[in-house]
Amino acid sequence: MDYRLSPELEELRRTVEEFAHDVVAPKIGDFYERHEFPYEIVREMGRMGLFGLPFPEEYGGMGGDYLALGVALEELARVDSSVAITLEAGVSLGAMPIHLFGTEEQKREWLPRLCSGEILGAFGLTEPDGGSDAGATRTTARLDPDTNEWVINGTKCFITNSGTDVTGLVTVTAVTGRKPDGRPRISAIIVPSGTPGFTVAAPYSKVGWNASDTRELSFADVRVPAANLLGEEGRGYAQFLRILDEGRIAIAALATGLAQGCVDESVKYAKERHAFGKPIGANQAIQFKIADMEMRAHTARLAWRDAAARLVSGEPFKKEAALAKLYSSTIAVDNARDATQIHGGYGFMNEYPVARMWRDSKILEIGEGTSEVQRMLIARELGLVS
Repeated sequence: MDYRLSPELEELRRTVEEFAHDVVAPKIGDFYERHEFPYEIVREMGRMGLFGLPFPEEYGGMGGDYLALGVALEELARVDSSVAITLEAGVSLGAMPIHLFGTEEQKREWLPRLCSGEILGAFGLTEPDGGSDAGATRTTARLDPDTNEWVINGTKCFITNSGTDVTGLVTVTAVTGRKPDGRPRISAIIVPSGTPGFTVAAPYSKVGWNASDTRELSFADVRVPAANLLGEEGRGYAQFLRILDEGRIAIAALATGLAQGCVDESVKYAKERHAFGKPIGANQAIQFKIADMEMRAHTARLAWRDAAARLVSGEPFKKEAALAKLYSSTIAVDNARDATQIHGGYGFMNEYPVARMWRDSKILEIGEGTSEVQRMLIARELGLVS
């Protein structure tokens, strides 16, 4: 299979590359230092149609697919991961659940504004006591027969895009009953921002992704119409698994971009930095280190594009998505570590992009399924786990 980009995707890649270098790169360092959300950059991404890339034109999208989204994410992450994760979460976790599982009314109400970037969506899954065990949901939702409303109570944590000035909704997983065997029936419910009882905490103080929005959410007798149920009641956990399978491809593309950005910065620095009378890039030790970094990024790119191609063609892709996410996140950390080493003392200074990349890389081995979870999924797909 040929994983080279079509002319249309190559044009998209060049457009996003230009935007990342001309618009994002000059400004994002200051936003990062101030832990400030870059609203104007995000608005420009909306005007470019990036939030609508994989959605049908009838809902305001660009008519593309996950391969197009991955191309955009990789180019953004070559420069900055805060901006890239804002796009990834807005598409994969915010809008995609509505596109895949929403009613026609829900799609027409929410997707046009999500695709344009007018509003951002978030996905409230993780809970303080849950972590990787997303099936241990404690948030509850009961249907009030008198008002025909869901009454939601609980807490969610580590939720991206959930507290910005342009956040429009959070899709929340909650226990809505019990199955005959006693297991919880987990459902997904759309909660518009500003709903009474829905409280958004202050932003977390994070190690990385400092220009992205991540919050804890609490729900105290939050009431929304019964029509806000997303998909079938009791199918929320299965929906979440589907969303994460696809989202892992997007995260893999983002991680590949970070890894490639480390190569870009290291090549540039190795040519400019002189020591002992010559550029440090003339030293074979530096050459080999950068060559290994390039090899990792190239291999990660093949992995996420393979998974995306399978998704787009309707083939099974769960194992390939887990492989791509596991490998790309691992080598993103490796490349960030090597890039900071090549930069020496400057690699420890926040004014250099590789310092930001080093701080941003670690979460890629944790978010949207830890590396350990990816190994579990791969082993299961190989038939090693029943």
